[in-house]
Amino acid sequence: MFTGIVEHLGFVSRSDAIDTTETGGGGMSLTISDASSILGDCKLGDSISVNGVCLTVTEFDTARTQFKVNVMPETLRRSNLGGLVVGSKVNLERAMSGESRFGGHMVQGHVDTTCVIKSIVPDPPNSFIYTFHIPSSHTLLPTSDAPDEEQLPDAFIYIVPKGYVTLDGTSLTVIGSDPVKREFSVMLIPYTKEHVTLGLYAPGAKVNLEVDVMGKYVERSLRGLLVGFGDGQEGVKRAGLGGVLETVIDRIVDKKVAEKLKGKL
Repeated sequence: MFTGIVEHLGFVSRSDAIDTTETGGGGMSLTISDASSILGDCKLGDSISVNGVCLTVTEFDTARTQFKVNVMPETLRRSNLGGLVVGSKVNLERAMSGESRFGGHMVQGHVDTTCVIKSIVPDPPNSFIYTFHIPSSHTLLPTSDAPDEEQLPDAFIYIVPKGYVTLDGTSLTVIGSDPVKREFSVMLIPYTKEHVTLGLYAPGAKVNLEVDVMGKYVERSLRGLLVGFGDGQEGVKRAGLGGVLETVIDRIVDKKVAEKLKGKL
């Protein structure tokens, strides 16, 4: 668990698409350098958030300046980590401890999808408004092994003004949203802009997005209460609250129609 308060900006010093070493796991691995400030108490197996993605430390050097993590296919489908190259800056945060101040919000490090920076506009005298677009398509595609794998309901339904989002691991407050354009905005003060990856990005950049997990639990609970989770039920296939409401309305209409037809018999 993390807080979304970035501790340090490291950089990618090595990227291996297929790492066959003992600590590489046989898949993609990233080595992150300039990380001494967060490795003092690090142990193998610890979790570190890299651009908002919770990853497991599989190796670090004796000087504790760099560490290695494995990146699994699901992470590559959901996040921007596959686009990192040697030299790319990354946000770093250690998993929170029992003695940590909870300065941001509850962040799992489980990226839901990516969004794209639409614009960056100064908001005088000292702030910047970042506007993001969430594509309507999902980043998680069914595979031959799991053709019916459940998709994340539209991430936009969990974004509300004055709620929070996690962007590349940074906890930020939503200041506005436009469902029609599928856009939402956050504001950065100069300090934040200078200490996280968002300050290095330009419009068009792809950014990791994690939405409020509590919103997802509420949506799932409501869907279960209203339409159930049985095999073949519409509630399983219609993602999001919009789908839930559509299903409920359909059932009400069907019931009323049936009652009227019965009355005429």
